Amino acid sequence: MRARIACIAAVALVLGAPSTADAAQVGDADVAALQVGLAARSLYDGNIDGYAGPQTLAALNRLPGATTALAPATRAALGGFGAHPLGSRPLVAGTSGWDVAALQFLLAWHGFPSGPLDGTFGARTKAALLAFQRWAGIDPIAVAGPQTLAALRQPPPASPVRLSAPIDAEPTDGFGPRGMRFHTGIDYPAPMGTPVVAARDGVVSAVGPLAGYGNVVELSHGQGVSTLYAHLSQILVEPGRRVTRGTTVGLVGRTGDATGPHLHFELRLRGAAIDPAGALG
Repeated sequence: MRARIACIAAVALVLGAPSTADAAQVGDADVAALQVGLAARSLYDGNIDGYAGPQTLAALNRLPGATTALAPATRAALGGFGAHPLGSRPLVAGTSGWDVAALQFLLAWHGFPSGPLDGTFGARTKAALLAFQRWAGIDPIAVAGPQTLAALRQPPPASPVRLSAPIDAEPTDGFGPRGMRFHTGIDYPAPMGTPVVAARDGVVSAVGPLAGYGNVVELSHGQGVSTLYAHLSQILVEPGRRVTRGTTVGLVGRTGDATGPHLHFELRLRGAAIDPAGALG
């Protein structure tokens, strides 16, 4: 048992969780799949982040038959869930398991989350896969084969433009895994009515309520780049208006799925959600 614990712990030196400064870095899709499998057995309740940190390793140590995080024996210990590593078969609607969980993780990091990271290829995973295939210029056939997986193994897209902070407030939740789901922007808690400003010159492309987001303003900045400002209490611009960086576009609120007043800020590139942190400054 001691040898097994030492072997598992050694993996953390390679796959361990990133530092705070690196929290938005992409983890390993196979480790994320392992976390999904462990969560399904009620052994793990942390973020599906792809890092074999202490919580993941402790859960792995409680899985009978498991060895190291990515060993075949560990997949075997997960039964049918671990039967198919990523790339071992085409993924289509109705499949499930380790490889589907890894696919969902990669889709989320490339800007197309599919709801809960659960290893089940349902309607939301199909929609996310089709959207990514169109985005990547791959035939949108809703089958994740070698071409799609090769594209997903590339680094996620980065912003071609620089942005200013959309609000005078400190951010909390950033872009990346949040429990079994994926957070597609940055949250800025702030008092009700705090001004929200355009992060870059642009044109107001949409305003109004959006499911889950509450009242939103969307700005188009050219080069396929857009920004989204959500949960607003008031919208202060109209569609088609040109705005300059720093123009107030709305006020902080808690509309939509919000537990308290804050701004949810998103950055998108041709419709794919990307990490705003790398563009801010």
